[in-house]
Amino acid sequence: MSDSKKPTKNNLHPRNLHQEQYDFQALIETLPELKSFVRLNDYGNESIDFFDPEAVKFLNKALLKHFYKIDFWELPMNYLCPPIPGRADYIHYVADLVKGKKNVKCLDIGVGANCVYPIIGISSYDWSFVGSDIDPIAIENALQIASNNRILKDKLELRLQLNTSSIFKGILSENERFDLSICNPPFHSSALEAQTGSQRKISNLKNQKNAKVVLNFGGQNNELWCDGGEERFVKSMIIESKLFSNSCLWFTSLISKKDNLPKLYKTLKSVGVFEVKTIQMSQGNKISHLLAWTFQNEKQQKDWKLTQI
Repeated sequence: MSDSKKPTKNNLHPRNLHQEQYDFQALIETLPELKSFVRLNDYGNESIDFFDPEAVKFLNKALLKHFYKIDFWELPMNYLCPPIPGRADYIHYVADLVKGKKNVKCLDIGVGANCVYPIIGISSYDWSFVGSDIDPIAIENALQIASNNRILKDKLELRLQLNTSSIFKGILSENERFDLSICNPPFHSSALEAQTGSQRKISNLKNQKNAKVVLNFGGQNNELWCDGGEERFVKSMIIESKLFSNSCLWFTSLISKKDNLPKLYKTLKSVGVFEVKTIQMSQGNKISHLLAWTFQNEKQQKDWKLTQI
């Protein structure tokens, strides 16, 4: 095994397909256009310039084609280009919540133009998805991705959220049920904070010669920040989830800032959830948490998993 394929110490989920460092020769065979971005790094290993948005985009295109059978994947200019391994981890961890359930249906809140969570969930588990977003450009681009990839056909529906103050209202229809809802909420509380955070990340990376991290190049305001940041967004989601307690088995959200968890636990207690799970996820030096909650008791959870949606 070459150095470029040695397992990384990133503690990814056991089913995550990205346990090893990128095999650039295999990826180039899958997507020849990637070749022009690959070079030897300071350690003599093949890599790309992770500060080059085009290089990162073509790496993602290669990963999505190689591992998830995605032939068409484009993004509008200045939209988020997400790191694939971390996104895959989220999907595999929420899959554990519905283990044994057939015909899983998942709601992706803030699906984005990149459509990455549905791609991984459909390819890995044959789930069906509804993706919602407040951005019509993101929805239109996600529709293009869905319509130009056979594997996504009849598995992904996109819905535009017209009320920016709502999360589930206006998206979930009466008597509609989902096994899971997922969300990667806006982390920052302002555009300035988002910009400062990106600059700090870049500065830290430049001090790590072999840092294998993909930056979120670009990103629209609603992708990166919202009033009150992650804490307020997820708190609003929890409060609104109470109104749809019988519409979803497991509500979940990614939590990037650990300090937000105690405040969110208080909100969860106030709305009367039956069970809360917190799952730590890590990739390299980055640690995040998956917060999951359900209003269904043990018997209801068991019965739910036996039903076919």
